[in-house]
Amino acid sequence: MITQSLWITCPKPNPRASLRLFCFPYAGGGASIFRLWSEQLPTEIEVCSIQFPGRESRLKEPLFTQLLLLAETIAPVLRPYLNIPFAFFGHSMGALVAFEVARQLRRLGDSEPVHLFVSSRPAPQIPIFNPIHQLPDSDFIAELRDRYNAIPDILLQNPEMMELFLPILRADITILETYSYKIEPLLNYPISAFGGLQDNCVSQNDISAWRDQTCQPFTLQMFNGGHFFLKEKQYPLLQTIGQELIEYIDLCL
Repeated sequence: MITQSLWITCPKPNPRASLRLFCFPYAGGGASIFRLWSEQLPTEIEVCSIQFPGRESRLKEPLFTQLLLLAETIAPVLRPYLNIPFAFFGHSMGALVAFEVARQLRRLGDSEPVHLFVSSRPAPQIPIFNPIHQLPDSDFIAELRDRYNAIPDILLQNPEMMELFLPILRADITILETYSYKIEPLLNYPISAFGGLQDNCVSQNDISAWRDQTCQPFTLQMFNGGHFFLKEKQYPLLQTIGQELIEYIDLCL
């Protein structure tokens, strides 16, 4: 029996699963983003969401602001869950965290994912220009709205909620903007990348550059929508992910 961890939430535990999908949330998000995913994926797949500190069930815990430290902390926590094949999915910031957790598992000599799914995030070797994490609150909020459409109106209209949410966003954007990519051997498993055709801050070229991080097959699929296309296009996205993972299960297990 797997010991429960604050870092990992499995909304629908499945002891008969053939494969485990770990999902990494976007900046400001928590594990609840993926709470319904298991209902739309094949029954052979168990969904486990990563819960970063400082939000939702871990609201009172200190926030991380360094990506490599976050990845180094998460990787050992996953070990009890790596008893069956597994894959990673990450959206936006989550894609970069998933990538570095995967590389940290390799550094530690642990099991590695069979597939990496990344969404709405430039490839890690592409530098970030015009950082915003140190801007005053009003400017920071304006940039987040313009670049990512990341702050719902309901938050902007609620000062108490905004006061709670803003430090989380600032910490997560700091994670992204202070990340320093280092060259390592290519990943030895497929990468599938997804993006929104109307995304104003992440281009198709930025996403297609993920192909340079693997020596195995790479696929790119673009959906109608902006940076958070996965909210409106969840069903076709999960269809694609599920099909890829079922093909692996049928071929290798």
